[in-house]
Amino acid sequence: MTYANALTALADPTRRAVFEQLRRGPSPVSSLAARMPVSRPAVSQHLKALKEAGLVEERADGARRIYSLRREGLMDLRDWLDTFWDEALEAFRREAEQSKQPRGDSK
Repeated sequence: MTYANALTALADPTRRAVFEQLRRGPSPVSSLAARMPVSRPAVSQHLKALKEAGLVEERADGARRIYSLRREGLMDLRDWLDTFWDEALEAFRREAEQSKQPRGDSK
């Protein structure tokens, strides 16, 4: 149930905003914090939670840490969401097949 880790991590609105910022591309904490209404230490804590959930990764660049999205981290969540879509399509298929069957005369 690793999708639950992603859901839990993304449930926090500030954490989601940090995650969304990383969609623009890799970024150091200082750049992320400059675009957020929270402190740099708070952004670091949110990044830590996102990293633990497997949604972001970091790499060293001298004394800085550069964070980027880990798209693979979303795959479990996407697979889980796809099961709902698969179930909906199957229900639609069954309904379509039933409606194609000849119905008895209502007289």
